[in-house]
Amino acid sequence: MKESANLFGIENVLKTLGLKAINNGTPTGIVNYSGNSILESFSPVDGQLIGSVTITTKADFEAVMEKATAAFKIWRTMPAPQRGEVVRQFGDKLRKKKEALGKLVSYEMGKSLQEGLGEVQEMIDICDFAVGLSRQLYGLTMHSERPGHRMYEQYHPLGVVGIISAFNFPVAVWAWNTTLAWVCGDVCIWKPSEKAPLCGVACQNIISEVLAKNKLPEGISNLINGDYKVGGFMTKDNRIPLISATGSTRMGKIVAQDVASRLGKSLLELGGNNAIIVTPDADIKMTVMGAVFGAVGTAGQRCTSTRRLIIHEDIYDKVKSGIVDAYKQLRIGNPLDETNHVGPLIDKDAVNMYLNALKQVVEEGGTIIAKGEVLKGKGYESGCYVKPAIAEAKPDFKIVQHETFAPILYLIKYSGDVENAIETQNNVAQGLSSAIMTNNLQEAELFLSVQGSDCGIANVNIGTSGAEIGGAFGGEKETGGGRESGSDAWKVYMRRQTNTINYTSEVPLAQGIKFDL
Repeated sequence: MKESANLFGIENVLKTLGLKAINNGTPTGIVNYSGNSILESFSPVDGQLIGSVTITTKADFEAVMEKATAAFKIWRTMPAPQRGEVVRQFGDKLRKKKEALGKLVSYEMGKSLQEGLGEVQEMIDICDFAVGLSRQLYGLTMHSERPGHRMYEQYHPLGVVGIISAFNFPVAVWAWNTTLAWVCGDVCIWKPSEKAPLCGVACQNIISEVLAKNKLPEGISNLINGDYKVGGFMTKDNRIPLISATGSTRMGKIVAQDVASRLGKSLLELGGNNAIIVTPDADIKMTVMGAVFGAVGTAGQRCTSTRRLIIHEDIYDKVKSGIVDAYKQLRIGNPLDETNHVGPLIDKDAVNMYLNALKQVVEEGGTIIAKGEVLKGKGYESGCYVKPAIAEAKPDFKIVQHETFAPILYLIKYSGDVENAIETQNNVAQGLSSAIMTNNLQEAELFLSVQGSDCGIANVNIGTSGAEIGGAFGGEKETGGGRESGSDAWKVYMRRQTNTINYTSEVPLAQGIKFDL
């Protein structure tokens, strides 16, 4: 392993998480696969091979399904608060291993160490939320129209839940899904991104310790590895009633079709093309802070990253100047060095998409005002480091309508009332996150009204990025319509049952229907 990685203690990180450094052998999790094909994980930080995992075969998947379905029969009968206690212990384990797992996230995926640690904190927070939820899986009671009858609703677990996660949040999104599914009584099979498989093995190692301590079947939490073909084992399987998939809109459409063809349920968290509207009543300093983090955080590889800044013409030049000046202060480099703001893109394919997007915006008539380029030289050997770019553009440019997973921010000028800006914001295929910067109460309320943002997330005086676990997370249109994390998102992991109890000696029918024998 390269000296730069050792400098930040990566070998000790791997050891702490039950993984082996590449120079001591390949990492191992609790799942032993029969296949010979391996999936190698290279760090975008320095281009070094961290380790490898075995790709799941169809035979392996069948063995995993057998374990999962057997475990479900045991897990579903445990009272929900007892399941919550297991999740509480998982959260405590994460607290102890937060630094190690946060570093692995940063090194394998490329986000800043602060963001890596924040992602693990998000896992801890959702564990806490799920523990409380385990005592609040409420149904409803309602009055029957028939005398001597009682009606109520209750929720039961679905069974085996399939989870497909993306590279940009290699651990948190899995935790959003699996902790809620667990307290609901489901068991889970997880296919992490093939671009960050070691994070998946590390999480599996942590939960396996908790399950073993409680003498519970390991099939409650299952891990499979590979590309979209391995994910297809789950999406096409009738034994998995719910597939939760996070990724691109293109991927989501494939998953949705596979699952719909067997009348299964999908929870989709797909692309975002998020905008911040900046009105004449905005605080410029707050706007710059919110927009810059939204655009360059995780090197622009968040589904909630700020892609478009829609600025009123009266303050356009002032906002533009503030954003450009802020970009000059960005430090780009090894994300494990906390003095750096921006780390690498995930791989060279992402770099090529970044370069093609910059080329296309110029071809369509846009102007680059903060030049983007691939960085070279010492510290940039992986070839995945790029400079965050800013371009002036028109809202109808094809490239502006497209989500490019890279740090490119488009500045768009609007005139007239805020309604014009809202129309521009909504006029894209995606509908995940949105924000408005204004101190005008009427503008803020309009933005949040039925006439305002059409996104699943709408913020006032904060950016588009950085959601809390207490609220339901998700979006509309080509973002997929799913909701994860807080609020009542737990209901998607359960099946609803309506019960009617007759405690009389007669059998009256609803709607007053007579059927006498």
